[in-house]
Amino acid sequence: MRGKISKAEVGNGGGVIAVCLGPDLHIYRIDKHKKVDRFGELPSSAVTHQLLAACSPAFIHAPRKLDSVVCLPMVSFTSEYISVGGNRHPAAADWDVHSGILAYGADNNVALWDPLAESRRGVYSVLVGHTDKVSVVKFYTCPTTGTRLLLTGSVDCTVRLWRADPIDHRRFAHALTLTDHTGSVNAIATNSGVDIIATGGADATVKIWRISIQDSVKGELLESIPTKPRYFPLALALAPLPTDTQDRPVALAVAGTTNIVQIYAAENTVDTPRFKVSATLSGHEAWVRSLAFTVDMHSKTGDLLLASASQDKYVRLWRLNRGEAASSGLVGSEEDAVLGGFEPTLSNKAHQFEAARSKYSMTFEALLFGNEDWVYTAAWNPNPERQQLLTASADNTLTIWEQDPLSGVWLSAERMGELSVQKGSTTATGSTGGFWIGLWSPNGCQIVCLGRTGSWRAWRYQAESDTWDQTLGITGHVRSVNGIQWEPSGGYLLSTSADQTTRLHAQWLREGQKSWHEFSRPQIHGYDLNCVDTLGPDRFVSGAEEKLLRVFKEPKPIAQLLKNLSGLAQNTEGELPDTAQIPVLGLSNQAVGEEAPVETDTAEAESIGQAQAYQSILSNSTQPPLEDQLARYTLWPEHEKLYGHGYEISAVAVSHDRTLIATACKASSIDHAVVRLYDTSDWHEIRPSLAAHTLTITSLSFSADDKYLLSVGRDRQWAVYRRSETDSSSFTLITSNPKGHSRMILDADWAPVSESQLPIFATAGRDKLIKLWQLSGDLAECKATIPSRSSVTSLSFLPHIYRGMLYLAAGEDDGKLSIHQIKVDGVEPSPLASPDRDQSPSKAITELSWRPLTEQSEASADKQDFELAVASDDNSIRIYSISDMVSEP
Repeated sequence: MRGKISKAEVGNGGGVIAVCLGPDLHIYRIDKHKKVDRFGELPSSAVTHQLLAACSPAFIHAPRKLDSVVCLPMVSFTSEYISVGGNRHPAAADWDVHSGILAYGADNNVALWDPLAESRRGVYSVLVGHTDKVSVVKFYTCPTTGTRLLLTGSVDCTVRLWRADPIDHRRFAHALTLTDHTGSVNAIATNSGVDIIATGGADATVKIWRISIQDSVKGELLESIPTKPRYFPLALALAPLPTDTQDRPVALAVAGTTNIVQIYAAENTVDTPRFKVSATLSGHEAWVRSLAFTVDMHSKTGDLLLASASQDKYVRLWRLNRGEAASSGLVGSEEDAVLGGFEPTLSNKAHQFEAARSKYSMTFEALLFGNEDWVYTAAWNPNPERQQLLTASADNTLTIWEQDPLSGVWLSAERMGELSVQKGSTTATGSTGGFWIGLWSPNGCQIVCLGRTGSWRAWRYQAESDTWDQTLGITGHVRSVNGIQWEPSGGYLLSTSADQTTRLHAQWLREGQKSWHEFSRPQIHGYDLNCVDTLGPDRFVSGAEEKLLRVFKEPKPIAQLLKNLSGLAQNTEGELPDTAQIPVLGLSNQAVGEEAPVETDTAEAESIGQAQAYQSILSNSTQPPLEDQLARYTLWPEHEKLYGHGYEISAVAVSHDRTLIATACKASSIDHAVVRLYDTSDWHEIRPSLAAHTLTITSLSFSADDKYLLSVGRDRQWAVYRRSETDSSSFTLITSNPKGHSRMILDADWAPVSESQLPIFATAGRDKLIKLWQLSGDLAECKATIPSRSSVTSLSFLPHIYRGMLYLAAGEDDGKLSIHQIKVDGVEPSPLASPDRDQSPSKAITELSWRPLTEQSEASADKQDFELAVASDDNSIRIYSISDMVSEP
């Protein structure tokens, strides 16, 4: 190898290195941590600008001479924060006993989270591949090779196999897709001691597969079992049967949209296993949602226990033992003289079958009751020294069941969750809807559950006090994220979603560590939310699928919490209010105790007292709020309502001086396709409205100096309004282009102001084009066009000119994110970089927002890391740290 690579050549953000070795050119990538990764090789004679650009979108120019080592600049994307809620399906998550990684379905993706990590980072990666919602997730370790796989099933009728990286066990890569199901895949069964897996789908079949792993992963379909009587399998469980022979018999439990549990047995798994129905367990009175096998630790013969959880509010335990059943002593059977046949569900009938020349029997063991609603999941503690069953129910409780050592009776040893009905425990606040999933940690000392809001709650066992204490989990939206906006100083990020919530995300700074978390849930609404913008450090305005906009003001406990944990000292005007509560009837958040009736009942007084007590707890908390606190005690009081629109709000923008709010609503005629302006000093509407469009306005944007307002819409046109120099609340239409794009325009943004240049703005549309326009007087000229591979749904300029360049982030309909570099002189764009596919959203990007830089950051050194927030239709919010956004000419 000729030439030297110095630290200066590589740079702080890494780079791409081309090395000539003989006739070939070897490409290496070096990240900002100086980790080297081989990128590929090319014949040196074929090295051109196009070939290098094909190797990496970050190449800016090709070297003219490659007789030594050449370093090329490369933009690096690092995911600082990923927030996404879990899918509400009982099988859509699993916790790996080997690595400690928890994987869960997040819309049509799979999110990976390490709940035991000290960094408290939350989701660190998302697996993209499925085309519809992920309904089942299961980890599997191959018993022959020890290779770890992640199996995921989806409504798209496929099962995907993801292989763990042999070096970094936290990373997974797609290895195989199984496509034999013709209906949604709802259940997967694996067992570490069995070399086959079972999948169940809405095509009313259970399919048996053998997974072989050599250099590649292969899946062989061994058998397809139709359910009889026909039903959809919702739960599967697989376990080896106790035996003394060389054969390896296995039992497969199948249940679903029926009130029975079917037990299938196969003679062995060495050759081609053939499963046949060996027992039908009756007793449940509704669908069975979960099945789980475990080895009975008290049995000397290796008996199996099967737990079945049902929508009839009960969990039933069944014992599977080797040998013939003893006399069946009936417990409340139809022959019982007292019950007279009214309780046949408690029958202790023995179900006997034969497999691998051995006899087996299955009997009813216990009935676990105490839940007041459907039981979604049942899971055994993986710790072999503690035989405990965890159940999650729609009544908002997690229950740990244990067997009394003296009587053998199964009892509720611990209950967690919402143990009482309190005011505010309503669907509106998001605290009901039940717990859909309950999981054990690998060591059995921590449990997590997924609730209706898509958030994960966690509890950790404290041996000293013999109690389960709630700890910090993770949160995320469960429907499309439609709007995001940074607080003016970049201290926190607001997001708003079709899941009818607005959430506040900020960094938790402590002892040299930092991580992003949800710190507040300012708005929990009854309508899908479409847009949001900030009105300073302590206020914001949001628009929803209703005719009015709502302004919210930050409460004192949240401001104190952000100051304590994020170091965000806000300069606010006036006294901040207390936290809010949602009234029993209505959508307006009211400050605690505000407009309370003279005669308040005892329950309401207690609720107010409890809310005030939690304000004190939040103000002095040493960690971000827990999910139950977020849902009840972090609401922001509603400050104002803005009326005037005739239909649902579609766009909102606030001027940079925070004096004006511009809004638009859905429209199919000229009458409603107007921009309405509101004065933030007294909240009155400024008349007349600004008219130019004929259909819905999709985006509004103020220029950085607030001299201009830009609007774009579904009618394919854009319009620019100029602010009056004498009346700051007056705007006049100066120019518009009814044919700005050939299809609807979806977003627009102004470039930062340059003293020596004319104003520049960008528009993007369904026609797969980004257009750059320069405003000269009362005319705007298209200076450049940037083509894309799909519809461009979002645009955002970096709000600062950096090293004489403009930087434009663009999001597309398929989730692709790209950064473009634009020369201020001449408005010449060039593509700069895109994150890898596995780092990008899987659906349309709905909004982009650059984090504002502090004055200290702007004046800092040559190299600068920037942060970009990305909202997507795949329910996710991502914050990327982007470094080295500069190429040398």
